[in-house]
Amino acid sequence: MYRVRCTWCRRLSRQEHGVISRRTTNVDRDYSDGRRARRRDPRCRLARSIDDETFAAIERAYYDHAVIFFRDQHITPPQQVAFTRRFGEIEFNIFGERWSVPGSPEIVVVSNVTEDGRPIGVRRAGENWHSDMCYASRPPRGTMLYALEIPKLFGLALGDTEFASTAAAWDALPERMRQHLDGRRAVFDFAGRKRAFPPTQAEIDRYPPVTHPIARTHLVTRRKCVYVMRDDCTGIEGMEGREAETLIAALADHIVKPAFVYRHQWRVGDLLMWDNCTVQHRAIQDYDLPQRRLMHRTTMGGTVPL
Repeated sequence: MYRVRCTWCRRLSRQEHGVISRRTTNVDRDYSDGRRARRRDPRCRLARSIDDETFAAIERAYYDHAVIFFRDQHITPPQQVAFTRRFGEIEFNIFGERWSVPGSPEIVVVSNVTEDGRPIGVRRAGENWHSDMCYASRPPRGTMLYALEIPKLFGLALGDTEFASTAAAWDALPERMRQHLDGRRAVFDFAGRKRAFPPTQAEIDRYPPVTHPIARTHLVTRRKCVYVMRDDCTGIEGMEGREAETLIAALADHIVKPAFVYRHQWRVGDLLMWDNCTVQHRAIQDYDLPQRRLMHRTTMGGTVPL
């Protein structure tokens, strides 16, 4: 049985993240009064076909908790793609055109490994707080990351990933700030973020600047969240540059307060999925070769933010 305690859920929604193990579909929730609710389904192994009832339980946990993960999985690239497709269309990431799995172009390789002097995947991916492909007109619904190799130093796992709840951040805003943000739209620019591998001009041209609501509403749960990223947001409609920069910085700092953050320590075989509307994330870059990190990423298609 695996479980993870999450500060933002415990303090703000009195729920725990759902963690799904290899042998059973376990969704444990601990409540402040000591009650514990648990669901088990012995059929959950992602290498196998998942029946509709089990998938519905997984999807509910995903909506309830925004970050869930499966321990001790042993899946092939086609099996990861098939599981991702259960949630709808797959979004093809632009960097998959350079670094994808042979035969599975839906999967982006995230890795610091080089072979024959060339990187086999995206290096230093996501080292700053962000939501995946927020610069697109239809940002992806969610992302899955499957751990094949985890960097270790004398047995200590490195390369954690942190997740910040933008929904909890919205709930904690004072009412005056909520009113100030209501109806405002931020400008997102693909060229705004610094990357280890700078995009080509052709790639930049495919993603012209777009605007999204700062007070974004989740399409299914209807929860509101703060949809602002320090590196990707280059302005706010109707605001002067200095004023917009100050507001973006204040909101970005608010989202990643410790009370809203969960830090995931990876194990080989973890498949973790998160909601790109109600969660931001960043990869901790505390390792380098000879410590190797190798992950496979798939992304679910999304809709125009509300």
